[in-house]
Formats: sequence, structure tokens, C-alpha cells
Amino acid sequence: MAAIERALAARADVEEARVNLTLRRISVRPAHGSTSLKGILSELERIGHPATLIDAADLSLESGDRTAQALLRAVAVAGFGAMNVMLLSVAVWSGATGTTRDTFHLISALISVPIVAYAARFFFISAWGAVRNGRMNMDVPIALAIALAMALSLFETSRGGEEVFFDAAVTLTFFLLIGRYLDYRMRDRARSAMTGLARLAVRGAVEVGPAGDLREIAVDQVVPGMRLRIAAGERIPVDVRIVAGATDLDRALVTGEACPVSVGVGDEVEAGALNLTGPLDAVALRPVRESFLARMMQMLTTAEAGRGRYVRIADRAARLYAPLIHLLALVTFAGWMMATDDWQRSAFVAISVLIVTCPCALALAVPVAHVVAAGRLMADGILMKDGSALERLANADRVVWDKTGTLTTGIPGLVSLPELDEASRTAVAALASRSAHPAARCIASRFEGAVEPLEAVTELPGFGVAAVIGGRRARLGRASWVAEIASDRAEGDGPAFAFEGGCMLRFPLEERLRDGAAEAVEDLARMRLPSEILSGDAAAVVARVAGRLEVEETLSEMSPADKVARLEALRKRGVRALMVGDGMNDTAALATAHVSMSPASASEAGRAAADLVFLRDDLRAVPLALSVARRTGRIVRQNFGLAILYNCVAVPLAVAGLVTPLIAAIAMSASSVAVVANSLRLSRRRTAPATAPESLLGEALA
Repeated sequence: MAAIERALAARADVEEARVNLTLRRISVRPAHGSTSLKGILSELERIGHPATLIDAADLSLESGDRTAQALLRAVAVAGFGAMNVMLLSVAVWSGATGTTRDTFHLISALISVPIVAYAARFFFISAWGAVRNGRMNMDVPIALAIALAMALSLFETSRGGEEVFFDAAVTLTFFLLIGRYLDYRMRDRARSAMTGLARLAVRGAVEVGPAGDLREIAVDQVVPGMRLRIAAGERIPVDVRIVAGATDLDRALVTGEACPVSVGVGDEVEAGALNLTGPLDAVALRPVRESFLARMMQMLTTAEAGRGRYVRIADRAARLYAPLIHLLALVTFAGWMMATDDWQRSAFVAISVLIVTCPCALALAVPVAHVVAAGRLMADGILMKDGSALERLANADRVVWDKTGTLTTGIPGLVSLPELDEASRTAVAALASRSAHPAARCIASRFEGAVEPLEAVTELPGFGVAAVIGGRRARLGRASWVAEIASDRAEGDGPAFAFEGGCMLRFPLEERLRDGAAEAVEDLARMRLPSEILSGDAAAVVARVAGRLEVEETLSEMSPADKVARLEALRKRGVRALMVGDGMNDTAALATAHVSMSPASASEAGRAAADLVFLRDDLRAVPLALSVARRTGRIVRQNFGLAILYNCVAVPLAVAGLVTPLIAAIAMSASSVAVVANSLRLSRRRTAPATAPESLLGEALA
């Protein structure tokens, strides 16, 4: 990853390059004015990493299956060779001498050479590509160790020597391939969230022509405004608006809920939703590259691209690995030569040192954990836009909430209806139905039946609705405005209604809390994260919501600049704030905060500024994301602990000559698999987050 990114970053036509290890993909942002990728592809070819352009909408990962199959075939071939060479070695170990021993050595060579050439080609090709371009990678010492073991054995066979290592070389290749295959499959499981999304991607769509004729087209040919036909049992190809038909949809991809949702004309539906019961005609809203499903894919592909503190540590360690381990092997060889004057024994120990060191566990410590965590969050409807966001979220120590649209739904609820006679009831229903104001809609929803016709209807923005009903003027809206025609002024909150010369009636409203708001604040408090509310609303309104949520700290009548200033002040105090907001006015605050989250119902700008986006309306997604982030941090530290502990134990044993190449291969592969398996624990659901700190060694041993 580091070699590719450094090589591309050095080019004038590249502004930024990021490598995704798990998905084996490179995202390149060309420099301003550059349109050709030919030079970039040539550079990747030169440094030994040939690349192929892929369509951004192409979600398939089929090449991974071919690699896994090739590795499995190599494992089978190496296993077959190892069994046969071991059988021949038994005779030599049993005391065969002279011509019999030399014959068995020769047969072992005839079996081992083609098998090692075929099965170990993964290591040889990778190592040669690195060395040819003046670099080192983790396969260089492995390839060197296997080649040295084979070369020593062929030399001894040619001169009739007593000791050969064909059995060790072939069995070494066998166990190294087992480790490589298991590591590959477990990383494939780690990206299961991505492959799950890939299976939801629709490859084609059915266009409805002007005359009603149907034509099948590729999904990347769909353009906004095109009319599409979606049959029952098919998935929605792109984001659409329904123009004909009604059906039930499985929107579990979006909401995480398994219950079907009924939709009809005028409803907007996201790409990837499953049409369950009836055919639909719909108009495409966005091309496939900009669809909901594509945006989810893009968020997942960046899951391990963040450059947090742990990633930088791993990068530095991996950069030092190759020169240090080759120098250590050389020093080990020289030391054993001086001590024993036995070059074969010295080479054998040096081979073990080359094999036993394991940089892959260190390299996998962060990215695999981040990819598994991203899949775990996505299963609960939380999308992560940057892998470093997990690290920042785990370090958050305070939650700053926007109120309207975040803690509350932004839609008022009517607390109670005043006592109304029939004339007033009819008048209120008629006036409320004439306005699009949220408060008027809330009042209108409490009345059913026919609406009486009105005369001289007028709506004054900021005041309310007025009309003539039965020859009398009537108003519904702001209390001070309604009081101008009423005989009195009723105390209380909320909109008011009155006939001219009649008594004023009040309709008390209160904001509805978003689902899970109280539970989220309570859960965060248990996780030692205090909450505060920043809102542009009046102090009394903010205080009522804070009282219902038991939030003590509030700041009201805050402008967007005030919110940014507050977050900057918290940062200067050393507070790492998690900002949760949704509106256009929260965009700057979301970008300023240490880490930020936004609901899917937020404005486009708000979603773009946030580090994480949760798709459900339930605010319990916030403590859930924090819990997963903290678990991910612990898993990463455990992975580092495992890798360090392994190398601290294995390398001295190998230098002391207590580890054979075969045992070294098993141990090295096992350490990589252990790191990946430890990361996969993140996919397990837990009911409550653990908050007690654990020591690094305790976590590693656990």
C-alpha cells in the first residue's frame, strides 16, 4: 500500500491516491487539468502492480474467487508432493546409505522441483516483482527461504551428500500456502458487507418507450427522467419516483427493518430495494453512479482508507521490516558460521529466521478490523465514510446535539384540543387545511370529514390563515395576530383561533422527540459521554426538550457561526466532541467537530459533512456506533499486541536455532490468521458496550 501510494503521489498528474487492501482497489484523484490515466497505469505496471480500470458502478468481486481457487489448487499440489517426499525421506531417516540413499534423494528432487515451481509461484512472482523494481515486500524473505532450501538440497544431491531438505522445502510451501489461503478467505469474509451489496446491484433495467413498448437496457444507460418498469420480485435499479402502480417493498437495506413498506404514486424509492407484490412504473431520479446503493458502496470502500494514528504506526513498522529482517538473517548466518563452522546448519537457521518473522499480522491489524467494523455498522444501518472516523469516534468524550430535526422530528405534535363547539370545530378544520405550515398540518390531522367552503381566504406568512366563515371573520395562527379580532387573549403556548368578537382558543404544540432520543442520551451517559444541546431556537423551547431528555447543558439562539465557535472552544479545552446534526445550518459545525454523525434525513450538505450517516430514524444508532468504535479500537490494540508478542517470542527462538523452517511456516501463518480471526469478532452483536479499560497484554492474551 505504501509503495503504491508513494509512487503515484510523486507524479505531477496525481493529486491523491488511496489503496484499499481488502478490496484490492486503488482510488486515484487526477491533478487539475489531467484527463488521461494511461501514465498512471504505466507507473503501476513499472512498480510491479499492474492494474485494470473498473467501472465505478461495477460492484463485482469475481476476481477474488479466481485467486482463491488458484491458491486452493496450489495447496492440493503442495500437499500431494509433501506426502510423497516425506515417504521417501522415511527410508533415509531409517538408515538408508550409499546408492539407495542417493536414489531416494534424486527421486525426491524430481518430485520437489516441479511442485515447488508450481505451488510456490505466488511467492516467487510477488518477490521478483518487488526486487525487479528495487523494493522489498513480505514475500521476498519467504521466496528466498524456499529457494535456499531447494538450492542446498540440489547441491547436496549432486555431490552425494547425506543431508537434503526437499521434504522441508515442499512441506514448508504446503503450510505457507495453507496460511495464505486461510488468510485470503478470512479477509474475503471480512469484506462480506461489500459482496452483499454487490449481489443487490441490478445489471439491467426495463425502459418504457413513448408508445408503451418495453426495452431492456444496461443499468449504466439509465438517465434521469427515463421511465422504467419494475416487475414484482425485482430490485429497484436506480433511485426512482413512482408514477404508476402500488406495491410493498423490502427496504431492509435502507432501514434495517424486515417489515415490508407500502408505496404508491409519488413516493421516492432507493436503488437496491426489493419490489415484492406488484409492478411499478417509475421515473429515474439519478444515474446508477449517484444512486443510494452506489453511495453506500463508496462509503464502504473508504472504510480502511483513513490514516489514523494506528495506521501510521503500522505503515512505519512495515517500511522498516524488510531491511531489518534480511540484516538479521545475515547476522544470524554469520554468527552460526563463527560458532559452528557448519555452513549448512548456519543456512538452515537463517532460513528459519527469514520465515518466522511476520509483518503480515502487523499490516493486517488495522485495515481488516476497520473493514469488519464497517460491515458490522452497515448491518445496523450506519455508514462510515472514512476509516479514521472510527478511531476519532472511539476517542470522543462529549456529545453535542442539534435539536430540531435531530433530537426532535421537526414536526410538531398537538398536546390537546381545547373545547370546541361545532361551528368552531368546522372553522378550525377548514382554516388549517388551507395552510402548508407544519403547525397547521398538525392541527388539520386531528379533524376528519368534509371541509366547509371558505370565502376571502388569505394566508399571511409568519402570521397565519384568515377567512370569512358564515359571514364572520376568523383567524388561525399567531396569538398576537388572532387577538386583533378576538374579545380576549388566552394564555398559553401554540397557535390561536378566534371568530371576530369571540373568545380566543389555544392549540398547545410540542416537538416530537425522535425515536430512541431519550434512550440514546441515557446510554451515552452510561458510557461516560455527557450531552449538550446547541440550537437556534428560543431558550424556552430548548429548555423543554432538554428537560424531557434530562440534558443539563444547553445553548439556545445559536447561529451556525456560534455553533462553530462553541466546538472550537471545546477543542481548545481538550474536549473531543461528537457532533450530531442534520440541517444545512449544521454543516460547518459537523465539519468542525472532532467527529460527526448525521441522519439520512439530513440535508445533502449535512450528510456530506458528516463522518458517519445513520439510515434509521432511531437515535440509538449513535451509542451503537460509539460502542462498535470502542470495540474496534480494542481489537486493533489486541492485534498489535498479538503481532508484537509473536515476533518477540518467535524471532529469538529462530535465531537460537530452536525453530525449523517447517515450524516457522506454521507459526507465521497462524499469527496472520489469528489477527484476522480476532478482527472478525467485531461482527458479533453485543447487548451492552464494555467500558472498562483493559491492558494491552491482557487484551492480547484474551
